[in-house]
Amino acid sequence: MDPPLVVDLDGTLVRTDLLLESFFLLLSSSPLRAIGAIATLPQGRAALKSQIANQAALDFTALPFNDDVRNFVEAEHRRGRKIYLASAADERYARAVADGMGIFDGVFGSNGTLNLAGSAKATSLCEAFGAGGFDYIGDAPVDEDVWRKARNVYVADARPSHLAEIRTWAPHAQAIGMRRVRIEDYLHAIRIHQWLKNLLIFVPAIAAHELVAELGAVLLAFVSFSLCASSVYVLNDLLDLKNDRAHSRKKNRPFAAGRIPILHGVLLFPLLLLGSLVLALFLPLEFLEALIGYYALTCAYSFYLKKKLLIDVTVLACLYGSRLWAGAAAIGAALSPWLIAFAIFIFFCLALVKRCSELIDRLHKSKQDPTGRAYRLGDLPALQFMAAASGAVSPLVLALYLNSESVRALYTYPDRLWIVCIILLFWISRVLLLTQRGEMHDDPVVFAATDRTSLLSAAACSGAIVISI
Repeated sequence: MDPPLVVDLDGTLVRTDLLLESFFLLLSSSPLRAIGAIATLPQGRAALKSQIANQAALDFTALPFNDDVRNFVEAEHRRGRKIYLASAADERYARAVADGMGIFDGVFGSNGTLNLAGSAKATSLCEAFGAGGFDYIGDAPVDEDVWRKARNVYVADARPSHLAEIRTWAPHAQAIGMRRVRIEDYLHAIRIHQWLKNLLIFVPAIAAHELVAELGAVLLAFVSFSLCASSVYVLNDLLDLKNDRAHSRKKNRPFAAGRIPILHGVLLFPLLLLGSLVLALFLPLEFLEALIGYYALTCAYSFYLKKKLLIDVTVLACLYGSRLWAGAAAIGAALSPWLIAFAIFIFFCLALVKRCSELIDRLHKSKQDPTGRAYRLGDLPALQFMAAASGAVSPLVLALYLNSESVRALYTYPDRLWIVCIILLFWISRVLLLTQRGEMHDDPVVFAATDRTSLLSAAACSGAIVISI
């Protein structure tokens, strides 16, 4: 009869690190308590894990399981083999996962004094089953102490180089799935497609007819701001793992789906921010101020403001507008009062559209009120009305601008700009209608930069501006 099969949890049975995951969950809900938990680290990692587990309730049903490992373990269970879960995670977390699967005969986990990792795990398993009295599935170099005490070695999501190294001392080590590093997952994690929003940085230079003269500065500002925004996106994804997994589309994000280790995100977001700040040093000081202001406001949004009724959409509108501020700062120009007024209303409309699209998506899927947000499904009509009202005001601001002295100083034929006003009215109406149908992207600015009709509308507006000059 085969000996017991022992399975690791973090990175093996589930594609995540429960310590980091629970820490970011606690950080997002109660930053002060998360910081307080870190204060227990001098007492050891086991104390830290226990402190966080006392306060962070994970949703174990939504964790990204490794299907290859789970299928293998379930098949062994059906054969009548004894299955045990051995994890460095807090024992309460390990038991919750085991109870949810219903196939484990026992659980080993860390408690407040013992961190069950490496040699400590090997010792505990040898005490329970004897050296060579169990098979073990792990995934990381820290599991080597356990593998060396096991009868058979199984490597989950094995990297070819790591598997080759293990086979120098365990020739019959078997891989359960091979790890694939996909660059597209990392590009998705930094949301490189969201860089399209940062094209707004070009608007102040275009509006001032200075794009050609200031192209180098604007391009540098674009890259710097994009790296900064990506840093925030990564941090926000780490803080929002629980809510992302409950969302029909966001559950496929790399960190939520477990395609990228959380530890990589912990390293990635400060490196992106550092790169952004280095590039900003080559631009005017005002741009650096705009960049820092954007980052601070975005962090406030991620940690706290996104949960506040209507404050969240106001902040979102300000974050869109901060790109205009950064673009003007990069070329040493001041934003026109007309552009500021137009931006306030168009961006507030788009922020509301973002919230409406989320609620409509839940309605179409017969889901309850969203978690992690202050809105209810019954708020949808009011939000739609506010979005339509704010959206309708933006063409009005443009119409007033076309009758001002400012436009005559920049355009030879200002009357031709009425074409832009008509196209804008059409585009806003279409956005609102598509949102009502549930066909709107999570981010309407990204939608505007990728939708064919929107791009044709932008091209027509550009043509109207050219013939007006």
